[in-house]
Amino acid sequence: MPPLTGAWPAVPAGSGTSFSRAGDLFQLLRDGHARTRAELAEITGLARSTVASRIDALAASGLIGPAGEAVSSGGRPPSRLAFQPTARVVLAADIGATHMLVALTDLGGRVLCESRASIEISAGPQTVLDLVVADCGKLLAQAGRQGRELAGIGIGLPGPVEHSTGRPANPPIMPGWDGFDVPGNVQRSFATEVLVDNDVNIMALGERAMYWPHAQDLLFVKVATGIGAGLISGGLLQRGSDGTAGDIGHVRVPRGNDVLCRCGNYGCLEALASGPAVAAALTAGGIPAATGEDVLELAHRGSLPAIAAMRQAGRDVGDVLASCVNLLNPSIIVIGGGLLTAGDYLMAGVREIVYQRSLPLATARLRIVQSMAADQAGVLGASRMVIDHVLAPASVEALLLRQA
Repeated sequence: MPPLTGAWPAVPAGSGTSFSRAGDLFQLLRDGHARTRAELAEITGLARSTVASRIDALAASGLIGPAGEAVSSGGRPPSRLAFQPTARVVLAADIGATHMLVALTDLGGRVLCESRASIEISAGPQTVLDLVVADCGKLLAQAGRQGRELAGIGIGLPGPVEHSTGRPANPPIMPGWDGFDVPGNVQRSFATEVLVDNDVNIMALGERAMYWPHAQDLLFVKVATGIGAGLISGGLLQRGSDGTAGDIGHVRVPRGNDVLCRCGNYGCLEALASGPAVAAALTAGGIPAATGEDVLELAHRGSLPAIAAMRQAGRDVGDVLASCVNLLNPSIIVIGGGLLTAGDYLMAGVREIVYQRSLPLATARLRIVQSMAADQAGVLGASRMVIDHVLAPASVEALLLRQA
């Protein structure tokens, strides 16, 4: 899998960006392209002596390093410098209702190694986070990296999260997690930055960074045990005032008037189109299915009722997404989550309703696609969340001050 370095936009000359600090100058090198000191001086308008001192500080931190020589115009060829993504590592955890994926990446977002496990989010925060911490330690050892090389840890959780504190906020399927200090708990084992967000938000970040870096308006929809969406608008992830933006799983679907959702309301999308909901509907119709995985297995074996149920689930998701398209006008809708291994059945239902019910202008250039990052979208996004934080100008500047 290629690294995510190309996902960061370069800072154009004349953009008005200040290069008053080494951390600002570093942003020019995050695109992965090697440059000479003279080229950096020309781009920034800074004196070569100023550029040289800042480059020396960045090189001492390990964030940049030599990358060959440029063509000489006479005399000794000038050396090129480039971002060194292997300088430090990031741990990323994507925690779902029943599964967990933990990965170790470099600062370019390249996955170095990973660990998967079955969990029950309802077991509570201490039990689940103990497993995360244990896997983090194993991955560092497996990659031969030390704790001091850890730049940060990113965690995605299957419920609303107050991103500024990393605490879950009334998550409906996570008993015992409300208000729990996730960063503080993990930092007892790893003294590093710990950032936490909703799992669908980090999936949106990961999918965009890896496959749609130039998309400014993207909607990522997860259809699994729960249903939710991560919204990127104007190139920025939108979390909302309380971290609940994108909670489409509890939008009412017209055909579900008599279907009770676990949130206490009737007709929620999640109560009709999630994996457990589709399984329950099949079972009620005389075809036993306990989980979404059972539904997928039936569909793969050619069960017509299971295929029809998956198509209807797609229509239900499309019902809600049609309104999202009219309201938000995304250029790309990415569908991911566990039920997507059913592939065309679910996607066909989504496309059918979205293109039928959305405004023609809003769908003229709209693409509805299946996730290409698949089950790695979450860890790629959790890694990206940390990388963008620790490599921001202020964070780089703080790192240089600590090492001075």
